[in-house]
Amino acid sequence: MTTNTTIPTLQGEGSIPAYVAKPAGTPRGAIIVIQEIFGVNPGIVKKADAWAAKGYLAVAPDVFWRQKPGVELDSDIPEQFQEGVGYMMKHDFDLGIQDIEAVIHWIRRDANVAKVGLVGFCMGGKIAYMAATRTDVDASVGYYGVGIDQMLNESHAIAKALLLHVPTADGFVSPQAQKAMHDGLDGNPHVTLHDYEGLDHGFAAEHGVRRNDEAAKLADTRTEEFFAQHVG
Repeated sequence: MTTNTTIPTLQGEGSIPAYVAKPAGTPRGAIIVIQEIFGVNPGIVKKADAWAAKGYLAVAPDVFWRQKPGVELDSDIPEQFQEGVGYMMKHDFDLGIQDIEAVIHWIRRDANVAKVGLVGFCMGGKIAYMAATRTDVDASVGYYGVGIDQMLNESHAIAKALLLHVPTADGFVSPQAQKAMHDGLDGNPHVTLHDYEGLDHGFAAEHGVRRNDEAAKLADTRTEEFFAQHVG
């Protein structure tokens, strides 16, 4: 298990395991890193460490802790991929966003970092959208979020900046779903969508066959500039 910290839930009925990476000096802000369906695995740890190297406090909570703490899966192994799908299907997203809110509160209160951004991948991309509609996080970024088109009725609640990376050949997000996202969000002054032509789901994964290095670097640069503007 790669987590090294626990964060109390809002109601105090449990503790959320998390991997925390600290910058060398005073944090310029904090970035919450939300996993794919594969847990806080080496790819997510690498992303958190990269944010810490850029001067942010990075926190990667174990989203599946209520089901099974310490899930770490490899997306390139079909059996483990399917195992991750199973966890996602059973995940309570409404309860999970309360856990994200608890992490935001912990960062501001206990870690004493006022500005908080959140970046999520795959399932975490949906959570990034939900964080923008249901929490007071300062900025959110979603990579290839699945199911956002089913939650556009919440878009009126977006009060802070939201950036979404959308690969146009995403096998989990249909062209119709992508069109609905654009139709529902392009007119929102808080929201920016970037399309990545011909790319599939998972193109910014740190490890494995899904990664497209050129596109990942472009998306990550846009994300870094976005957080520099809105978080610090």
